[in-house]
Amino acid sequence: MIVVALSAVILPLILLGIINMPATKGMSISAFIVLLEGYFLWKMPAKSLLASIFQSIHKALPILWILFGALMMLNILQHTGAIDRINAGFHTLSADMRIQLILVAFLFGGLIEGVSGFGTPAMVTAPLMIALGFSPMAAVTLALIADSTPASFGAVGTPLTVGLSNVNEKSTFLNSIGQRITQLDFFAGTFMPLMLVFILIFVFGKNDGNQKKDFIKLVPWSLFIGLVYSIFALLVSFVLSYEFVSILAPFATIIIAILTIKLKFLLPKDSFTKPWTTSTKTIASEKKMSLLTAWSPYIIVILMLLATRTIAPLKEFLVTNINLSWKNILGFSQINSDWEFLYSPGTLLTIAVILGLLIQVKTLKNFFPIAKKVALSMKSTALALVVTLIMVQVFTNSEINLTKLPSMPMYIAEIISKYLSGIWIIIAPFLGQLGSFVTGSTTVSTLTFGQIQADIASNANVSKELVLAAQLIGAAAGNMICVHNIVSVSSVVGLSGQEGNILRKTVLPALLYGLLVGIIGFIFTLFI
Repeated sequence: MIVVALSAVILPLILLGIINMPATKGMSISAFIVLLEGYFLWKMPAKSLLASIFQSIHKALPILWILFGALMMLNILQHTGAIDRINAGFHTLSADMRIQLILVAFLFGGLIEGVSGFGTPAMVTAPLMIALGFSPMAAVTLALIADSTPASFGAVGTPLTVGLSNVNEKSTFLNSIGQRITQLDFFAGTFMPLMLVFILIFVFGKNDGNQKKDFIKLVPWSLFIGLVYSIFALLVSFVLSYEFVSILAPFATIIIAILTIKLKFLLPKDSFTKPWTTSTKTIASEKKMSLLTAWSPYIIVILMLLATRTIAPLKEFLVTNINLSWKNILGFSQINSDWEFLYSPGTLLTIAVILGLLIQVKTLKNFFPIAKKVALSMKSTALALVVTLIMVQVFTNSEINLTKLPSMPMYIAEIISKYLSGIWIIIAPFLGQLGSFVTGSTTVSTLTFGQIQADIASNANVSKELVLAAQLIGAAAGNMICVHNIVSVSSVVGLSGQEGNILRKTVLPALLYGLLVGIIGFIFTLFI
Protein backbone atom coordinates (compact mmCIF):
# COMPACT_ATOMS: atom_id res chain seq x y z
CA MET A 1 0.00 0.00 0.00
CA ILE A 2 2.94 2.35 0.49
CA VAL A 3 3.51 2.34 -3.30
CA VAL A 4 -0.13 3.32 -3.81
CA ALA A 5 0.15 6.13 -1.26
CA LEU A 6 3.37 7.39 -2.88
CA SER A 7 1.93 7.33 -6.41
CA ALA A 8 0.83 10.98 -6.11
CA VAL A 9 4.53 11.81 -5.72
CA ILE A 10 6.14 9.20 -7.97
CA LEU A 11 3.88 9.65 -11.01
CA PRO A 12 4.49 13.41 -11.51
CA LEU A 13 8.23 12.91 -10.99
CA ILE A 14 8.34 10.19 -13.65
CA LEU A 15 5.92 11.70 -16.17
CA LEU A 16 7.05 15.32 -15.90
CA GLY A 17 10.60 15.06 -14.57
CA ILE A 18 11.87 12.01 -16.48
CA ILE A 19 9.62 11.43 -19.51
CA ASN A 20 9.19 15.22 -19.90
CA MET A 21 5.47 15.19 -20.61
CA PRO A 22 3.68 18.56 -20.56
CA ALA A 23 1.68 19.11 -17.37
CA THR A 24 -1.69 18.87 -19.13
CA LYS A 25 -0.94 15.29 -20.21
CA GLY A 26 1.29 14.10 -17.37
CA MET A 27 -0.96 15.38 -14.58
CA SER A 28 -4.10 14.09 -16.35
CA ILE A 29 -2.60 10.58 -16.35
CA SER A 30 -1.48 10.99 -12.71
CA ALA A 31 -4.92 12.18 -11.61
CA PHE A 32 -6.67 9.32 -13.44
CA ILE A 33 -4.41 6.66 -11.86
CA VAL A 34 -4.73 8.15 -8.35
CA LEU A 35 -8.52 8.25 -8.78
CA LEU A 36 -8.55 4.55 -9.72
CA GLU A 37 -6.28 3.69 -6.78
CA GLY A 38 -8.46 5.72 -4.44
CA TYR A 39 -11.57 3.82 -5.52
CA PHE A 40 -10.28 0.26 -5.97
CA LEU A 41 -7.38 0.03 -3.48
CA TRP A 42 -8.04 2.67 -0.82
CA LYS A 43 -11.77 1.94 -1.02
CA MET A 44 -12.85 5.59 -1.17
CA PRO A 45 -16.61 5.91 -1.81
CA ALA A 46 -17.51 7.17 -5.27
CA LYS A 47 -19.33 10.11 -3.71
CA SER A 48 -16.17 11.27 -1.88
CA LEU A 49 -14.19 11.04 -5.14
CA LEU A 50 -16.83 13.14 -6.90
CA ALA A 51 -16.73 15.65 -4.03
CA SER A 52 -12.92 15.78 -4.39
CA ILE A 53 -13.28 16.54 -8.11
CA PHE A 54 -15.76 19.35 -7.39
CA GLN A 55 -13.42 20.65 -4.69
CA SER A 56 -10.52 20.64 -7.16
CA ILE A 57 -12.43 22.64 -9.77
CA HIS A 58 -13.46 25.17 -7.14
CA LYS A 59 -9.93 25.41 -5.67
CA ALA A 60 -8.55 26.09 -9.15
CA LEU A 61 -10.70 29.24 -9.50
CA PRO A 62 -8.93 31.46 -6.90
CA ILE A 63 -5.54 30.31 -8.21
CA LEU A 64 -6.54 31.14 -11.77
CA TRP A 65 -7.89 34.47 -10.52
CA ILE A 66 -4.48 35.30 -9.02
CA LEU A 67 -2.83 34.18 -12.26
CA PHE A 68 -5.21 36.44 -14.22
CA GLY A 69 -4.25 39.39 -12.01
CA ALA A 70 -0.51 38.70 -12.44
CA LEU A 71 -0.86 38.38 -16.23
CA MET A 72 -2.95 41.56 -16.38
CA MET A 73 -0.27 43.40 -14.41
CA LEU A 74 2.41 42.32 -16.88
CA ASN A 75 0.36 43.09 -19.99
CA ILE A 76 -0.80 46.48 -18.76
CA LEU A 77 2.73 47.53 -17.76
CA GLN A 78 3.92 46.53 -21.22
CA HIS A 79 1.05 48.45 -22.83
CA THR A 80 1.74 51.67 -20.91
CA GLY A 81 5.51 51.43 -21.28
CA ALA A 82 5.94 51.30 -17.50
CA ILE A 83 7.90 48.04 -17.70
CA ASP A 84 10.61 49.76 -19.80
CA ARG A 85 10.83 52.59 -17.26
CA ILE A 86 11.14 50.09 -14.40
CA ASN A 87 13.92 48.32 -16.28
CA ALA A 88 15.72 51.60 -16.94
CA GLY A 89 15.50 52.28 -13.19
CA PHE A 90 17.06 48.94 -12.37
CA HIS A 91 19.82 49.54 -14.88
CA THR A 92 20.49 52.97 -13.40
CA LEU A 93 20.94 51.28 -10.02
CA SER A 94 22.90 48.36 -11.48
CA ALA A 95 22.96 46.76 -14.91
CA ASP A 96 24.48 43.61 -13.39
CA MET A 97 21.99 40.75 -13.72
CA ARG A 98 23.47 38.97 -10.70
CA ILE A 99 22.54 41.96 -8.55
CA GLN A 100 19.16 42.42 -10.23
CA LEU A 101 18.40 38.75 -9.54
CA ILE A 102 18.85 39.18 -5.79
CA LEU A 103 16.92 42.47 -5.72
CA VAL A 104 13.95 41.22 -7.74
CA ALA A 105 13.61 37.47 -7.09
CA PHE A 106 14.86 37.19 -3.50
CA LEU A 107 14.07 40.55 -1.87
CA PHE A 108 11.12 41.96 -3.84
CA GLY A 109 9.72 38.43 -4.17
CA GLY A 110 10.19 37.95 -0.42
CA LEU A 111 8.21 41.13 0.25
CA ILE A 112 5.38 39.93 -2.03
CA GLU A 113 5.43 36.59 -0.13
CA GLY A 114 5.14 38.44 3.15
CA VAL A 115 2.04 40.36 2.16
CA SER A 116 0.40 37.87 -0.18
CA GLY A 117 1.61 34.26 -0.33
CA PHE A 118 -0.58 31.90 -2.41
CA GLY A 119 2.19 31.37 -4.99
CA THR A 120 1.93 35.04 -6.02
CA PRO A 121 5.65 36.05 -5.69
CA ALA A 122 7.02 33.98 -8.56
CA MET A 123 4.09 34.99 -10.80
CA VAL A 124 4.97 38.65 -10.17
CA THR A 125 8.79 38.49 -10.25
CA ALA A 126 9.32 36.13 -13.22
CA PRO A 127 7.82 38.56 -15.80
CA LEU A 128 9.83 41.42 -14.30
CA MET A 129 13.02 39.38 -14.70
CA ILE A 130 12.19 38.56 -18.33
CA ALA A 131 11.72 42.26 -19.02
CA LEU A 132 15.19 42.83 -17.52
CA GLY A 133 16.68 40.40 -20.03
CA PHE A 134 16.57 37.03 -18.27
CA SER A 135 15.51 34.10 -20.43
CA PRO A 136 12.00 32.79 -19.60
CA MET A 137 13.44 29.48 -18.32
CA ALA A 138 15.95 31.28 -16.08
CA ALA A 139 13.30 33.69 -14.81
CA VAL A 140 10.83 30.93 -13.85
CA THR A 141 13.44 28.63 -12.30
CA LEU A 142 15.11 31.36 -10.25
CA ALA A 143 11.80 32.94 -9.17
CA LEU A 144 10.58 29.55 -7.87
CA ILE A 145 13.86 28.83 -6.05
CA ALA A 146 13.90 32.30 -4.48
CA ASP A 147 10.36 31.87 -3.12
CA SER A 148 11.50 29.50 -0.40
CA THR A 149 13.25 31.17 2.52
CA PRO A 150 10.50 33.82 3.04
CA ALA A 151 7.71 31.25 2.58
CA SER A 152 8.28 29.66 6.01
CA PHE A 153 6.34 32.62 7.40
CA GLY A 154 4.18 33.16 4.31
CA ALA A 155 1.58 35.91 4.27
CA VAL A 156 1.70 37.56 7.70
CA GLY A 157 2.61 34.28 9.43
CA THR A 158 -0.24 32.19 7.95
CA PRO A 159 1.77 28.90 7.76
CA LEU A 160 2.16 29.07 11.55
CA THR A 161 -1.18 30.60 12.51
CA VAL A 162 -3.23 28.23 10.33
CA GLY A 163 -0.75 25.44 9.59
CA LEU A 164 -0.09 24.68 13.25
CA SER A 165 -3.68 25.23 14.42
CA ASN A 166 -4.11 21.46 14.83
CA VAL A 167 -1.06 21.30 17.10
CA ASN A 168 -1.24 24.38 19.32
CA GLU A 169 -2.89 27.78 18.77
CA LYS A 170 -1.24 29.64 21.66
CA SER A 171 0.69 32.72 20.52
CA THR A 172 3.60 31.91 22.86
CA PHE A 173 3.98 28.48 21.23
CA LEU A 174 3.73 29.91 17.70
CA ASN A 175 6.29 32.60 18.53
CA SER A 176 8.67 29.94 19.85
CA ILE A 177 8.32 28.04 16.54
CA GLY A 178 8.98 31.26 14.62
CA GLN A 179 12.14 31.86 16.63
CA ARG A 180 13.30 28.28 15.99
CA ILE A 181 12.71 28.76 12.25
CA THR A 182 14.95 31.83 12.09
CA GLN A 183 17.65 30.00 14.07
CA LEU A 184 17.45 26.78 12.07
CA ASP A 185 17.20 28.59 8.72
CA PHE A 186 19.97 31.08 9.51
CA PHE A 187 22.63 29.14 7.60
CA ALA A 188 20.55 28.06 4.58
CA GLY A 189 18.80 31.43 4.38
CA THR A 190 22.12 33.28 4.42
CA PHE A 191 23.34 31.21 1.47
CA MET A 192 20.14 31.54 -0.61
CA PRO A 193 21.23 34.70 -2.57
CA LEU A 194 24.56 33.01 -3.30
CA MET A 195 22.77 29.85 -4.50
CA LEU A 196 20.68 31.96 -6.88
CA VAL A 197 23.78 33.62 -8.33
CA PHE A 198 25.48 30.22 -8.68
CA ILE A 199 22.51 28.79 -10.64
CA LEU A 200 22.25 31.92 -12.81
CA ILE A 201 25.92 31.72 -13.81
CA PHE A 202 26.57 27.99 -14.03
CA VAL A 203 23.18 26.81 -15.33
CA PHE A 204 22.01 29.74 -17.44
CA GLY A 205 25.19 31.75 -18.08
CA LYS A 206 27.50 31.72 -21.08
CA ASN A 207 30.12 28.97 -21.01
CA ASP A 208 32.97 31.35 -21.82
CA GLY A 209 35.53 30.16 -19.28
CA ASN A 210 34.87 33.08 -16.93
CA GLN A 211 32.03 31.53 -14.94
CA LYS A 212 34.10 30.75 -11.86
CA LYS A 213 35.53 34.27 -11.79
CA ASP A 214 32.08 35.83 -12.35
CA PHE A 215 30.72 33.83 -9.42
CA ILE A 216 33.57 34.44 -6.96
CA LYS A 217 33.48 38.20 -7.51
CA LEU A 218 29.93 38.45 -6.21
CA VAL A 219 30.35 36.05 -3.26
CA PRO A 220 31.05 38.79 -0.63
CA TRP A 221 28.01 40.93 -1.49
CA SER A 222 25.66 37.95 -1.94
CA LEU A 223 26.64 36.49 1.44
CA PHE A 224 26.32 39.91 3.07
CA ILE A 225 22.77 40.39 1.76
CA GLY A 226 21.82 36.86 2.86
CA LEU A 227 23.34 37.51 6.29
CA VAL A 228 21.51 40.83 6.67
CA TYR A 229 18.21 39.13 5.75
CA SER A 230 18.79 36.31 8.26
CA ILE A 231 19.75 38.73 11.04
CA PHE A 232 16.65 40.88 10.47
CA ALA A 233 14.47 37.74 10.41
CA LEU A 234 16.00 36.59 13.69
CA LEU A 235 15.57 40.00 15.36
CA VAL A 236 11.96 40.41 14.24
CA SER A 237 11.02 36.92 15.46
CA PHE A 238 12.50 37.56 18.91
CA VAL A 239 11.64 41.26 19.38
CA LEU A 240 8.26 41.55 17.63
CA SER A 241 6.36 38.50 16.34
CA TYR A 242 6.55 35.71 13.78
CA GLU A 243 3.73 37.44 11.86
CA PHE A 244 6.00 40.25 10.66
CA VAL A 245 9.17 38.34 9.74
CA SER A 246 8.38 37.88 6.04
CA ILE A 247 7.37 41.55 5.68
CA LEU A 248 10.01 43.41 7.68
CA ALA A 249 13.05 41.22 6.87
CA PRO A 250 12.90 41.67 3.07
CA PHE A 251 11.82 45.32 3.34
CA ALA A 252 14.72 46.25 5.62
CA THR A 253 17.15 44.23 3.52
CA ILE A 254 16.01 45.96 0.30
CA ILE A 255 16.97 49.30 1.88
CA ILE A 256 20.38 47.97 2.95
CA ALA A 257 20.94 46.39 -0.50
CA ILE A 258 20.21 49.66 -2.33
CA LEU A 259 22.55 51.57 0.00
CA THR A 260 25.37 49.07 -0.55
CA ILE A 261 24.90 49.29 -4.32
CA LYS A 262 24.99 53.10 -4.20
CA LEU A 263 28.15 52.97 -2.04
CA LYS A 264 29.64 50.08 -4.10
CA PHE A 265 30.14 48.20 -0.84
CA LEU A 266 31.58 44.67 -1.31
CA LEU A 267 30.84 44.85 -5.03
CA PRO A 268 33.50 44.34 -7.73
CA LYS A 269 34.28 47.36 -9.89
CA ASP A 270 33.46 45.54 -13.10
CA SER A 271 29.88 45.01 -11.95
CA PHE A 272 29.49 48.72 -12.76
CA THR A 273 32.04 49.30 -15.53
CA LYS A 274 31.44 46.02 -17.41
CA PRO A 275 28.53 44.27 -15.73
CA TRP A 276 28.02 40.53 -16.02
CA THR A 277 25.01 39.85 -18.22
CA THR A 278 23.54 37.11 -20.40
CA SER A 279 21.38 39.58 -22.27
CA THR A 280 22.03 41.50 -25.44
CA LYS A 281 18.90 43.54 -24.79
CA THR A 282 19.36 47.28 -24.60
CA ILE A 283 17.32 49.40 -22.24
CA ALA A 284 15.82 52.55 -23.67
CA SER A 285 16.93 55.78 -22.09
CA GLU A 286 13.44 57.27 -22.51
CA LYS A 287 12.35 58.61 -19.12
CA LYS A 288 9.10 60.48 -19.75
CA MET A 289 7.32 58.42 -17.09
CA SER A 290 8.59 58.85 -13.54
CA LEU A 291 9.79 55.80 -11.64
CA LEU A 292 7.09 56.39 -9.03
CA THR A 293 4.39 56.34 -11.73
CA ALA A 294 5.88 53.24 -13.34
CA TRP A 295 6.01 51.38 -10.02
CA SER A 296 2.59 52.65 -8.88
CA PRO A 297 0.63 49.39 -9.58
CA TYR A 298 3.15 47.37 -7.54
CA ILE A 299 3.17 49.96 -4.74
CA ILE A 300 -0.64 49.95 -4.69
CA VAL A 301 -0.90 46.17 -4.55
CA ILE A 302 1.67 45.90 -1.73
CA LEU A 303 -0.09 48.61 0.31
CA MET A 304 -3.49 46.96 -0.26
CA LEU A 305 -2.19 43.51 0.64
CA LEU A 306 -0.51 44.87 3.77
CA ALA A 307 -3.63 46.79 4.85
CA THR A 308 -6.01 43.88 4.23
CA ARG A 309 -3.80 41.46 6.17
CA THR A 310 -3.06 43.65 9.20
CA ILE A 311 -6.14 45.89 9.75
CA ALA A 312 -8.61 43.59 11.52
CA PRO A 313 -11.93 45.41 10.69
CA LEU A 314 -10.96 45.70 7.01
CA LYS A 315 -9.94 42.05 6.88
CA GLU A 316 -13.21 41.01 8.52
CA PHE A 317 -15.24 43.02 5.97
CA LEU A 318 -13.39 41.56 2.98
CA VAL A 319 -13.54 37.98 4.27
CA THR A 320 -17.26 38.02 5.07
CA ASN A 321 -18.55 39.89 1.99
CA ILE A 322 -18.73 38.21 -1.45
CA ASN A 323 -17.51 34.97 0.06
CA LEU A 324 -17.55 32.35 -2.71
CA SER A 325 -16.29 29.51 -0.50
CA TRP A 326 -17.90 26.06 -0.80
CA LYS A 327 -18.29 24.22 2.48
CA ASN A 328 -19.32 20.59 3.17
CA ILE A 329 -19.15 19.60 -0.49
CA LEU A 330 -21.69 16.82 -1.18
CA GLY A 331 -22.21 16.57 2.58
CA PHE A 332 -18.59 15.82 3.57
CA SER A 333 -17.53 18.09 6.43
CA GLN A 334 -13.83 17.45 5.63
CA ILE A 335 -14.16 18.57 1.98
CA ASN A 336 -14.22 22.33 1.63
CA SER A 337 -12.84 25.02 -0.64
CA ASP A 338 -12.27 28.65 0.33
CA TRP A 339 -12.53 31.65 -1.97
CA GLU A 340 -12.96 34.95 -0.16
CA PHE A 341 -13.23 36.98 -3.35
CA LEU A 342 -12.58 40.50 -2.02
CA TYR A 343 -9.70 39.25 0.15
CA SER A 344 -8.06 37.34 -2.73
CA PRO A 345 -4.69 38.59 -4.05
CA GLY A 346 -6.21 38.20 -7.53
CA THR A 347 -8.85 40.85 -6.76
CA LEU A 348 -6.27 43.21 -5.29
CA LEU A 349 -3.95 42.70 -8.27
CA THR A 350 -6.82 43.52 -10.66
CA ILE A 351 -7.75 46.65 -8.69
CA ALA A 352 -4.09 47.71 -8.74
CA VAL A 353 -4.03 47.20 -12.52
CA ILE A 354 -7.11 49.44 -12.96
CA LEU A 355 -5.67 52.17 -10.73
CA GLY A 356 -2.31 51.84 -12.46
CA LEU A 357 -3.94 52.39 -15.87
CA LEU A 358 -5.68 55.52 -14.60
CA ILE A 359 -2.41 56.84 -13.14
CA GLN A 360 -0.21 55.99 -16.13
CA VAL A 361 -2.41 56.64 -19.20
CA LYS A 362 -5.59 58.09 -17.64
CA THR A 363 -7.96 55.77 -19.53
CA LEU A 364 -9.41 52.28 -19.13
CA LYS A 365 -10.31 51.70 -22.78
CA ASN A 366 -7.65 48.98 -23.22
CA PHE A 367 -8.53 47.09 -20.04
CA PHE A 368 -11.19 44.79 -21.50
CA PRO A 369 -9.37 43.91 -24.77
CA ILE A 370 -6.27 42.97 -22.79
CA ALA A 371 -8.38 41.08 -20.22
CA LYS A 372 -9.98 39.04 -23.03
CA LYS A 373 -6.56 38.19 -24.49
CA VAL A 374 -5.24 37.16 -21.06
CA ALA A 375 -8.28 35.00 -20.27
CA LEU A 376 -8.01 33.14 -23.60
CA SER A 377 -4.31 32.50 -23.00
CA MET A 378 -5.07 30.67 -19.75
CA LYS A 379 -7.08 27.75 -21.17
CA SER A 380 -4.34 25.09 -21.12
CA THR A 381 -3.16 26.31 -17.71
CA ALA A 382 -6.68 25.91 -16.33
CA LEU A 383 -6.84 22.29 -17.51
CA ALA A 384 -3.38 21.45 -16.13
CA LEU A 385 -4.25 23.08 -12.81
CA VAL A 386 -7.59 21.30 -12.42
CA VAL A 387 -6.20 17.81 -13.10
CA THR A 388 -3.26 18.51 -10.75
CA LEU A 389 -5.66 19.54 -8.00
CA ILE A 390 -7.85 16.47 -8.59
CA MET A 391 -4.83 14.30 -7.84
CA VAL A 392 -3.98 16.44 -4.79
CA GLN A 393 -7.48 16.40 -3.32
CA VAL A 394 -7.98 12.65 -3.77
CA PHE A 395 -4.60 12.19 -2.06
CA THR A 396 -5.50 14.42 0.90
CA ASN A 397 -9.16 13.31 1.19
CA SER A 398 -8.26 9.61 1.17
CA GLU A 399 -8.96 9.41 4.92
CA ILE A 400 -12.59 8.97 3.80
CA ASN A 401 -12.44 5.26 3.00
CA LEU A 402 -14.07 1.94 3.89
CA THR A 403 -10.85 0.16 4.91
CA LYS A 404 -10.18 2.31 8.01
CA LEU A 405 -6.78 3.25 6.61
CA PRO A 406 -5.35 6.69 7.41
CA SER A 407 -5.12 9.18 4.56
CA MET A 408 -2.39 8.53 1.99
CA PRO A 409 -0.12 11.33 3.31
CA MET A 410 -0.54 10.15 6.90
CA TYR A 411 0.12 6.54 5.81
CA ILE A 412 3.39 7.66 4.18
CA ALA A 413 4.41 9.61 7.28
CA GLU A 414 3.65 6.69 9.61
CA ILE A 415 5.65 4.19 7.53
CA ILE A 416 8.63 6.53 7.24
CA SER A 417 8.61 7.42 10.94
CA LYS A 418 8.45 3.74 11.92
CA TYR A 419 11.92 3.13 10.49
CA LEU A 420 13.58 6.55 10.66
CA SER A 421 12.50 8.08 13.97
CA GLY A 422 16.10 7.87 15.24
CA ILE A 423 17.23 10.47 12.69
CA TRP A 424 13.90 12.23 12.38
CA ILE A 425 15.26 15.77 12.58
CA ILE A 426 17.04 15.11 9.27
CA ILE A 427 13.88 13.61 7.72
CA ALA A 428 11.46 16.28 8.99
CA PRO A 429 12.22 18.94 6.32
CA PHE A 430 11.74 16.38 3.54
CA LEU A 431 8.30 15.42 4.85
CA GLY A 432 7.45 19.13 4.71
CA GLN A 433 8.72 19.24 1.13
CA LEU A 434 6.63 16.21 0.24
CA GLY A 435 3.53 17.99 1.52
CA SER A 436 4.22 21.12 -0.51
CA PHE A 437 5.22 19.17 -3.62
CA VAL A 438 1.77 17.61 -3.69
CA THR A 439 -0.46 20.31 -2.17
CA GLY A 440 1.43 23.42 -3.31
CA SER A 441 1.19 25.16 0.04
CA THR A 442 3.44 25.58 3.07
CA THR A 443 0.30 26.03 5.15
CA VAL A 444 -1.51 22.91 3.87
CA SER A 445 1.64 20.80 4.15
CA THR A 446 1.95 21.84 7.80
CA LEU A 447 -1.77 21.29 8.45
CA THR A 448 -1.36 17.79 7.01
CA PHE A 449 1.84 16.75 8.74
CA GLY A 450 2.14 19.09 11.73
CA GLN A 451 0.53 16.80 14.31
CA ILE A 452 2.41 13.67 13.23
CA GLN A 453 5.68 15.65 13.23
CA ALA A 454 4.92 16.72 16.81
CA ASP A 455 4.04 13.14 17.84
CA ILE A 456 7.22 11.71 16.31
CA ALA A 457 9.30 14.40 18.05
CA SER A 458 7.81 13.39 21.40
CA ASN A 459 8.41 9.68 20.77
CA ALA A 460 11.98 10.29 19.57
CA ASN A 461 12.68 12.62 22.53
CA VAL A 462 13.56 15.51 20.19
CA SER A 463 12.48 19.13 20.66
CA LYS A 464 8.95 19.53 19.25
CA GLU A 465 9.66 23.17 18.36
CA LEU A 466 12.76 22.15 16.41
CA VAL A 467 10.98 19.44 14.42
CA LEU A 468 8.01 21.69 13.60
CA ALA A 469 10.40 24.45 12.52
CA ALA A 470 12.10 21.95 10.20
CA GLN A 471 8.66 20.96 8.85
CA LEU A 472 7.84 24.58 8.01
CA ILE A 473 11.21 25.32 6.41
CA GLY A 474 11.00 22.13 4.35
CA ALA A 475 7.44 22.96 3.30
CA ALA A 476 8.60 26.42 2.22
CA ALA A 477 11.42 24.91 0.15
CA GLY A 478 8.80 22.64 -1.42
CA ASN A 479 7.49 25.73 -3.26
CA MET A 480 10.39 25.23 -5.67
CA ILE A 481 9.06 21.88 -6.88
CA CYS A 482 5.28 22.18 -6.37
CA VAL A 483 3.63 21.15 -9.64
CA HIS A 484 0.79 23.63 -9.65
CA ASN A 485 3.15 26.52 -8.78
CA ILE A 486 5.29 25.47 -11.75
CA VAL A 487 2.19 25.25 -13.98
CA SER A 488 1.01 28.73 -12.94
CA VAL A 489 4.35 30.52 -13.30
CA SER A 490 5.28 28.85 -16.59
CA SER A 491 1.95 30.02 -17.99
CA VAL A 492 2.71 33.64 -17.06
CA VAL A 493 5.90 33.63 -19.14
CA GLY A 494 4.70 31.46 -22.03
CA LEU A 495 6.46 28.22 -21.08
CA SER A 496 3.42 25.93 -20.89
CA GLY A 497 4.55 22.41 -21.76
CA GLN A 498 8.00 22.94 -20.23
CA GLU A 499 6.98 22.04 -16.66
CA GLY A 500 9.13 18.89 -16.55
CA ASN A 501 12.22 20.82 -17.62
CA ILE A 502 11.58 23.39 -14.88
CA LEU A 503 11.04 20.64 -12.28
CA ARG A 504 14.39 19.03 -13.15
CA LYS A 505 16.12 22.37 -12.56
CA THR A 506 14.48 23.09 -9.20
CA VAL A 507 14.54 19.64 -7.59
CA LEU A 508 18.24 19.61 -6.67
CA PRO A 509 18.19 23.06 -4.97
CA ALA A 510 15.08 21.96 -3.06
CA LEU A 511 16.72 18.73 -1.85
CA LEU A 512 19.93 20.57 -0.96
CA TYR A 513 17.96 23.10 1.05
CA GLY A 514 16.20 20.31 2.95
CA LEU A 515 19.49 18.53 3.61
CA LEU A 516 21.16 21.70 4.95
CA VAL A 517 18.25 22.31 7.32
CA GLY A 518 18.28 18.66 8.45
CA ILE A 519 22.02 18.72 9.18
CA ILE A 520 21.79 22.01 11.09
CA GLY A 521 18.82 20.58 12.99
CA PHE A 522 20.84 17.49 13.90
CA ILE A 523 23.65 19.71 15.21
CA PHE A 524 21.06 21.64 17.26
CA THR A 525 19.87 18.39 18.89
CA LEU A 526 23.39 17.82 20.23
CA PHE A 527 23.21 21.03 22.24
CA ILE A 528 19.56 21.47 23.26
